[in-house]
Amino acid sequence: MKNRASQPTMMRIAIAGGGGFAYILAQELTQAANPVLVISRQPHPEFEEAFPGCQVAAVDFGNVEELRYTLQGVDLLISTVSNAEQLNLIDAAKRARVQYFVPSEFEGDLHHRPANDPIDRGFQSARDLLDRFASSRSHPMRYTVFSCGIFMERFGPGGLEAYNIGTSHGVQGPSDYLVNVAEATAEIVEADRRGRPAQVVLTSVYNVAQFVASAVELGPANWPAEFRMRGDHITVRELVATCSNVRGVPFRLVSRTYQDAEAQAEEARRNNDGSLWHYYQRLLQTANGRYHFRQANLNEAVNQHESTQVRPMRFRTWLEQVWGPEV
Repeated sequence: MKNRASQPTMMRIAIAGGGGFAYILAQELTQAANPVLVISRQPHPEFEEAFPGCQVAAVDFGNVEELRYTLQGVDLLISTVSNAEQLNLIDAAKRARVQYFVPSEFEGDLHHRPANDPIDRGFQSARDLLDRFASSRSHPMRYTVFSCGIFMERFGPGGLEAYNIGTSHGVQGPSDYLVNVAEATAEIVEADRRGRPAQVVLTSVYNVAQFVASAVELGPANWPAEFRMRGDHITVRELVATCSNVRGVPFRLVSRTYQDAEAQAEEARRNNDGSLWHYYQRLLQTANGRYHFRQANLNEAVNQHESTQVRPMRFRTWLEQVWGPEV
C-alpha cells in the first residue's frame, strides 16, 4: 500500500474492542495523522506502546453513560464487539453525537443475509437501531457496513483463535468451518438447493484493515451504506483443492448435498445440539452465497486514487506464506 496523504480535516477515530482485529486496525489507522482511541473492557498497554497516537480507555460496555462520556469528541467509531455490547455502543455513540459508525460485521454482505438469519449474532437488532439513528432529525448518525467475505486467517495455523479473532462467532478454532488445513480434512456443501456451485470471497484481515484505513482517507462523508472488498473469490471445492495442493497432501473431504446438510441440521435441532446446528447452518449459508459477491465497490473506490491503492493477496499466495507444503 502506498503512503497515505493527510486528511484535509482531522478526524478522531475510536475502535471498540481490544482483540486481534482491533489491533490490526489500529496499526493501519495510526499510520495517518488522525488520533485513534481504543475502548476495551481491559487495559491494553501494548496498543499505546506499539502505535504512537493511539490511546486506550478501559470501559464497561454495560454502562451506556460511561461509554457516552468516553466517546465525546469522536467522529468515527469502528466496532469489533457484537450483541448487547454493540447495542449499548450504538446508543452511547448517538448520545455522544458520533457522526459515523461502522458495525462489527465484516464478513457476509447485506444482500445475502436472509430474514430470520440463523447465524445473526444480533446484527439485525444493531442495524435496526442504526437505521433509526441515521434517520433522526436531531444529529443523525450515519453508518456503513464493510463486507469482506471470509477472513483468510480462518484457514491459518490455529484458525482465528491464533489471531484472537472470532471469539463470539462460533468459528474461532481450526475445525469450526469448511477446512482444517493442519488435519487435512474438510466438510463442504458443494452446491445450493438449485445445484449451483457454492462460491466464497476471501480477504486477509490485514488487507481488510488496509481497505478500511483507505476508506477513512477518502472521507466517510461519501461512504455508501455498504462497502464490499475482495482479495479472491473461488468455489468451496476449489478452496479445498488449493489447500491440498499447497500442503502437498490429499484431504479427507466430506461433500454433502444441500438436502443432506439440511437433514443434519434438523437432527441436531431435535437433539438440542446448538453447536452442531449452527455448524450446519453456516455450511448452508455458505452454499446460499452469504460470503460471495461479484462487485467489490471498495476495491474500485480506493484504487481510483493513487494514495490509497490496496493490492490484496490471492488466497493461494496467502496460503503458501502461512503454510507451505507438508514436510
